[in-house]
Amino acid sequence: MLTLASKLKRDEGVKTGRPPGGPSDSSHRVSIRDRLLIKEVAELEANLPSTCKASFPDENQLHHFQLAVSPDEGYYQSGTFHFEIDVPEAYNMVPPKVKCQTRIWHPNIAETGEICLSLLREHSIDGTGWAPTRTLKDVVWGLNSLFTDLLNFDDPLNIDAAEHHLRDKENATGTI
Repeated sequence: MLTLASKLKRDEGVKTGRPPGGPSDSSHRVSIRDRLLIKEVAELEANLPSTCKASFPDENQLHHFQLAVSPDEGYYQSGTFHFEIDVPEAYNMVPPKVKCQTRIWHPNIAETGEICLSLLREHSIDGTGWAPTRTLKDVVWGLNSLFTDLLNFDDPLNIDAAEHHLRDKENATGTI
């Protein structure tokens, strides 16, 4: 998936008339976000959980991609849940924007797709929010964990789903 990196080098050579890898042209700048994403997407693809699949609709726009999570254990086993991830220009100072595209009855995911995951918070009271040292790999592993060990019944986003889960753990799963 390093096609963006190859494209950036190739485009730089075409615009400047210089071979790729030569001295850079100061008028053609690649954003910090895009440089980080080239590295992070390669790391993500090498360390993607077996229950996740990332797809990039436009291989030249690494800042917008989809993630499918198919848990192999727990309440949501055998389901597939789709997320849309947009990485803002201010990344890595701000977290990616993530929305669940699958309607789901989950304590930490609202019916409208908003997600309650501390590492996606720009400012977090408990100190576990976003930090510039976090990466896309952390986001993907966090989303994957929402379906196994990070189910949070104490501070739910979807209170009705949390109460339902606690009342009837056998029948409180699945998509809406």
